[in-house]
Formats: sequence, structure tokens, C-alpha cells
Amino acid sequence: MLTFTFALISLLLGYLIYGAIVDKVFAPKDHTSSMPCYTKRDGVDYIPISPWRVFLIQFLNIAGTGPIFGAIMGILFGPAAYLWIVLGCIFAGAVHDYMCGMICVRKGGVSLPELIGDELGMGMRILMRLCSLILLVLVGTVFITTPAALLDNMIPDQGWLWSNWFWIVLILFYFLIATFLPIDKLIGKIYPLFGMALLIMALGIGWHIYTREGWMPELTDQLFVSHHPKGLPIFPMLCITIACGAISGFHGTQSPLMARCLTNEKYGRPIFYGSMITEGIVALIWAAATIKFASTLPGEAGATAYEKLASLGNPAIVVNAVSTSWMGTIGAVLAVLGVVAAPITSGDTAFRSARLIAADFLHMGQKNVWSRLVLCLPLFAIATCLMFMDFNVLWRYFAWFNQTLACTTLWAATVWLARKRKAYCVSLLPAMFMTVVCVSYIIVAPEGFSLPYNWGLIAGLVMMVCCTMGFFIWKNNFNKQYNQNCRRP
Repeated sequence: MLTFTFALISLLLGYLIYGAIVDKVFAPKDHTSSMPCYTKRDGVDYIPISPWRVFLIQFLNIAGTGPIFGAIMGILFGPAAYLWIVLGCIFAGAVHDYMCGMICVRKGGVSLPELIGDELGMGMRILMRLCSLILLVLVGTVFITTPAALLDNMIPDQGWLWSNWFWIVLILFYFLIATFLPIDKLIGKIYPLFGMALLIMALGIGWHIYTREGWMPELTDQLFVSHHPKGLPIFPMLCITIACGAISGFHGTQSPLMARCLTNEKYGRPIFYGSMITEGIVALIWAAATIKFASTLPGEAGATAYEKLASLGNPAIVVNAVSTSWMGTIGAVLAVLGVVAAPITSGDTAFRSARLIAADFLHMGQKNVWSRLVLCLPLFAIATCLMFMDFNVLWRYFAWFNQTLACTTLWAATVWLARKRKAYCVSLLPAMFMTVVCVSYIIVAPEGFSLPYNWGLIAGLVMMVCCTMGFFIWKNNFNKQYNQNCRRP
């Protein structure tokens, strides 16, 4: 309990202290006239929205089921999960989301691939356009099939009317409408309510953490020893397992949506940095709640809480079990919200981001109805085809690709800060760390090259050194050119 409380306080202090430092490094301007929501206002995507609504929409967009499911799987590694959530959120994830959102504002509301391309070159721009579209369509597709399957299981079989395909068609139709309509018509009105409900669910579970009996891991319980029932190593597996609760590349595709609705740069810290810290709190609560709940379950003699939790299987089952056991009928309703409504609300914004990314590199304005339709229909046609594929293999790579995208975005932010003569260390250090994580993971993971563990660590460190050296070589050349330009009459 002490570790959980300390971690919770650390996240709050992280926002107040380190969030203020990052905000000072970026130096937001207190103005409204030059904000993209006014200069490019189109009544569809560039629309001024009140700060509190933007915060709740941003929180819901980046949250979904990520901080819940990832935390449930991540706590199997032991108390190190607490440490990664806290440090990852404060020094990596919140910095990533803040820099991505604020740089997007300064660049007039560009999408993530264009932001990365401006800083890392045309090759990375083209690669990120392709990779971002693949990621977003994949996320959107899974967030159709997953809640549809859950709804199919929750409602008794009554023929086709309430079958899995009925829910798929219904969710797909909703996604099309939400992606197509102006952001203030549907997303701007109902998403703040869903965001508040997700927060209420987390607070309710958090209350029961302090009032229920059960065991919880402490930092003194062999912090750097993996407790995972399958014996998976903490590094880099934990850093890939808990993504949305610590740092996630998917967030970089969502922040530009709200950057186009932000009315003043001074709101950037609470909206971008603050929503990531809030998501970290949600992840922390679910990590602690599930292991405490599992510790009270009956099991084989000598079975640990980690083994009992692993035996429950799908994280959606865990969410439902914890919510209904601790909070009764209200918990059941909130569980449905968490495992059904949350992924749906993240899925439609994934498709919306895909539309905007395609619109940016095709230079197609989105004020015209037909322009939006031309981009929406191919995206949903691809998603429909993907529903017939087996995602078991493809989805294994998602978590790795998600973190690799976050790593790339941090390197782009570092270059941008260096160009602006700002303290680039705030993004350089997490970029270096995430480089080691992503490279070492794909080297040692079963879905990667399955090479020896030490080889993965060595490869990650070598790649990190190469990227860092490349950055400083570029920075040295940039400074020389900058100084030469300053000396010209």
C-alpha cells in the first residue's frame, strides 16, 4: 500500500514540478489570434473548443483500454510495473504527448508524419505516412472487432440480430459517422461525458484499493526481479507491455486532433502533459487493484497472486470481475464502459486521424463533404477486409511498433528543440532510453528475431549510441551554419 500511495503522489508531483519545467523549456505564448483553430478554421477539424472539453476528449482519445489492459498484464512483472508507470509517464510519455501537441500547434496543426518529416527528413516523412496509416487502421479495426465480440458474449444469442456481425456493422457505421462529421458535432459533445465516466470508474476502484482486504506488492519485494509466471524478463518486456500507461506512439497521432482545437498555448500543459499523467494514474490504479483482487481469490496451494491473476486470462474478464465484485451493479455498468465504450471512442478517433494524415500529404482540404468521403471510404474498406484476417500474428507487432513510433517522435522533438536553441535534453534522454527498449525487444522477442538476451541489450545500446552520435553531429553542423548566418551583414 505504501508503494502505491508513493507512486500516486509522485505522479501528481511530476505534473506540478517536471511538467512546469517542460512547459518552461517550450515557452508557450499566451495568445489566441495565431492559433490554428482560428487561422485555419474550417468548421470540420479546425474548430475552437473550450479547454476542459479538449482535456477530456484528449484523455479519452489516448486512454481507451490501453492503460487498463496494459497495466493488468504489466503488474504480472511485479512492483517494477509501478516504477515504470511513474517514471515513464513523467519523463517520457507526458513529454512525448506535450511536445507532439505543442509543436503541432506551432506548425499550424500538421499531422504527426509531417511533423516528423520536417525534422528528420523526407525519407522519414514518407515512412511515417505509411506506418501511421497502417497503425491507425489496424487500431481502428481491432477496436471494432474487440468490443463487438464482448457485446456478443454479454448478450444472449438471439439469432443474427444480436450476433457478432450485428455489432460489427453497427460499430462500423458509428465510426464512419464520427470520422466524417465535424469534430464538435459528436466527439465534442459526448466524449467529455465518456471521459468523466472513465475517471469516475478509476476513482471508484481507487477507493476500494484502500478499503478492501488483500495483498499488494511493495518496492522492497525484489524490485528488479521478474515475477511473471512465464519468466519473462522485466527489461524490455515491461516497457512494451505497459505502453499507454507510460508512453505510447498512438498518442502522437491523437495530439494533433486536439492541437487543431486548442484556443491558447497556455492550455498545453494541463491538456497534453496533464492528460498523460491522468492516464498514468488510471494505469496505476488498475495495476494495484487487479493484483490485490487476485490475491484474495482461491487457488492451488502455494499459488502466488501473480499466478492467480494470470489464470484469469483475458484482461477484459479481469476488469469485469474486479468491477462487479467490488462495486456491484454500478461496477458492472462501469466495466461495460471500460471494455466496450472506451475502445470504441479510441477507434473512431484513430480513423479520424488516418483521414487527416491522408488529407495532409494529399493536400486535400476537408471542408468539402466529398473530400472527406473520398478519404473515409477507402479506409473503412481496408478495415472491413482486415476483419477477415487472423490478427494473432499481426497484433504481436503492434506494441513494438507503437513504442517505436513514440521513440521516433521523441527524436523529432529533440531536433526541433535543438533548432530553436532550447533545452533538448528533456526529450533526448527518453528518446535514447526508448531506442534501447525498441531495438532490444525486437531482437529478443519470440515474435522478433528470438536471439539471446545479451545480444538484444548490446544491439539496443549500439543503436542508441549511433543515434545519439548522429544527433550531435547534425547539431554541430547546424550550429556552425547558424553562427555563419548570424555573422553575415
